[in-house]
Amino acid sequence: MTTEPPPARSAVEIQEVRRIRLVEVPTPPLSPQEQHAMDHAWSEAIQANPDLFDGPVAACTQLTRTGPHDVTISWARTTYRRYVPRRGPSATPDLSALFVAVVQPTEDGRLLVGRMASWTATPGRWQLPGGSIEPPAPHQPLDASALQGHATRELSEETGVDTPPGDLTLRLMLRCARGSVGVVFQAPERPARWLRERHAALASTEAERGHGSEFDRVQLVGSTDELDGLGGSRAIYLTQVARRYWRP
Repeated sequence: MTTEPPPARSAVEIQEVRRIRLVEVPTPPLSPQEQHAMDHAWSEAIQANPDLFDGPVAACTQLTRTGPHDVTISWARTTYRRYVPRRGPSATPDLSALFVAVVQPTEDGRLLVGRMASWTATPGRWQLPGGSIEPPAPHQPLDASALQGHATRELSEETGVDTPPGDLTLRLMLRCARGSVGVVFQAPERPARWLRERHAALASTEAERGHGSEFDRVQLVGSTDELDGLGGSRAIYLTQVARRYWRP
């Protein structure tokens, strides 16, 4: 059993996983000074992006490897503001973000990536479908099947692709810079044209409702050159994960 430390800055550690166990732990308390620093940082973040929402999230407190392909995630209930970087004695978030991501391949070997809309927390960033994990109701478990269901919802909400949770396969665990932990699922292959049509239909529906789609654009990429050609920023894990699924 090994407790995993955060990787070096800008690095991403990738582990193949078959089983995940999640254990809820108490939320680590903040000192009055840390609370003040966090609230001040959140206030500045809201001024920069009024669309930010301090919603509930499940944060990672510890990641432990319990076997060659088994991990245990200790997690705590908090809200999004706990992730905002702070200056002074508490310069970085004290809890690590916990998120899911979905590899959506096409039948011709490409992967779907999306660009985050201007009103999101990471505007202009290219990434896989996915997002932060919301905690369940009090006294309810957060387990591997719950992560699977959350990944299904993120895929649907961001791309318009509806996939039964049971059709998503657990593949990877990501340990990113600053300690963020990602759980990666793989969806079944889909026709490229159908994937584009699903996102276009979603974007049209959201526009009629007066909302914008979280992905303001999707692209199907099959190589590093195609990924580089998108321009803009990208999720720190994106290139490394994509290389594992592109066909030679």
